[in-house]
Amino acid sequence: MRRYAKNVSIIETDTADNPLVDRGLVAELLDGAMTAGAEFAEVFAEDVERNSVYFDDGRIETLSSTRDRGVGIRVVSDGATGFAHTADLSAKGLRSAAQAATDAARSTAGQMRAPIAFDAGGDYVSAASKPPGAVGKSAKVDLVKLADSQARSVGTAISQVSARYGDNRRRILVANSDGVFGTDDQTRTSFGVSCVAEGDTGLQTGSETVGLTVGYEIFDRYDVAEMATRAAERALTKLQARPAPSGTLPVVIGPGSGGVLFHEACGHGLEADLVRKGASAFAGKVGELVASPLVTLIDDGTMNDEWGRYNIDDEGNPARCNVLIEDGVLVDYMWDGLRSRDAGRASSGNGRRESYRCLPMVRMTNTYLAGGDSAPADIIAGVDHGVYVARLGGGQVNTASGDFVFGMVEAYMIENGELGAPLREGQLIGNGPSVLHNIEAIGNDFAMGPPGTCGKDGQGVPVGDGVPTLRVAELTIGGTA
Repeated sequence: MRRYAKNVSIIETDTADNPLVDRGLVAELLDGAMTAGAEFAEVFAEDVERNSVYFDDGRIETLSSTRDRGVGIRVVSDGATGFAHTADLSAKGLRSAAQAATDAARSTAGQMRAPIAFDAGGDYVSAASKPPGAVGKSAKVDLVKLADSQARSVGTAISQVSARYGDNRRRILVANSDGVFGTDDQTRTSFGVSCVAEGDTGLQTGSETVGLTVGYEIFDRYDVAEMATRAAERALTKLQARPAPSGTLPVVIGPGSGGVLFHEACGHGLEADLVRKGASAFAGKVGELVASPLVTLIDDGTMNDEWGRYNIDDEGNPARCNVLIEDGVLVDYMWDGLRSRDAGRASSGNGRRESYRCLPMVRMTNTYLAGGDSAPADIIAGVDHGVYVARLGGGQVNTASGDFVFGMVEAYMIENGELGAPLREGQLIGNGPSVLHNIEAIGNDFAMGPPGTCGKDGQGVPVGDGVPTLRVAELTIGGTA
């Protein structure tokens, strides 16, 4: 018998709709820091509401609603950065935080200056046509229950199912001493289902996840029952899988989830902070051929509805579509506000932070390899003996060297130009800069992969990535065959 709603954890907090910080008070805080001698001052306010449902082993494990509000204040003086954050949004609490940040920056006595005049910045509202907050919890619970029942109906070998629903609404306000004043209202909704199949070869897993910067209307685009079916079928297929081969082989990477390879193995190396530290394999190579001429790599924070989409970054700069590598040539890096100021150039809109408690840093948004002209079937047909990777999992990368290891979550042999037997999970081992040079075909079937959370220096932010079908002349497969 199924068990539902046992040991449910419910966390409820206030969800009243209040403005973040008074505009006049923001100007006062910035004026105070600059009058004290700062070179730059910034106020970042944030209000985040999150809802989630987690269903596992036939019952709801967690049903939660939380809210987190606060302000971070950054002051820069003589190259030193002072930072303070507070959840006390009263005028007294904010003045105290501003003073702490100013003191931490070791500001010297400054001269009187004209009050800060804010530019006419952008004030963006959530584009969600169906705000998740207006949808009852029972409807969200029904979704995870549907995923469970549908996945189990696919085959008796499905022994375990878990499903997770999540939504969050993030409102931010960013103002600084350069006159920037802007707000953004971001709504993200996601759903995922994972299945375990049990057979003679042991336990095998399959999953399916979607996530977009939209509201509950995501379920007008994606059918939960179909997602559960695909996840279960992946797990069942892998029961018949053979061990992955070991050695160096041609590899074809399928559309969508393969984008994580370029996010990790190449994208981080194109972030200006790592470049300036000398911790990037791409340092000092702007204008050089760093990839196959087939390769154009883009980071695009404006990409409609994608997981890493926003209107302004966490320093108030407009999101941009940034071409990083064009026809194999390194064009530019990604930049945040302070590093672009030091370099005497404009920000690329890549200044991001996990929350008001954190300083911003250079981060990716939606990073992808642009589509090519080849038909996917022709790309596979060009391989006599190799591996097709339909889905990549997590991995590790050394940004200084570009060396990486990624898990192959779903893969198949290629024999005589055709897809063959499924493979048990193995590893894809290589070097990011070498992979870029060794790409010999790019398909016309570009797709974005599942939503991701990128970790860097202890901070996680939502990101997207994607690729079309592509063929790499050779990569090392870490298998058991």
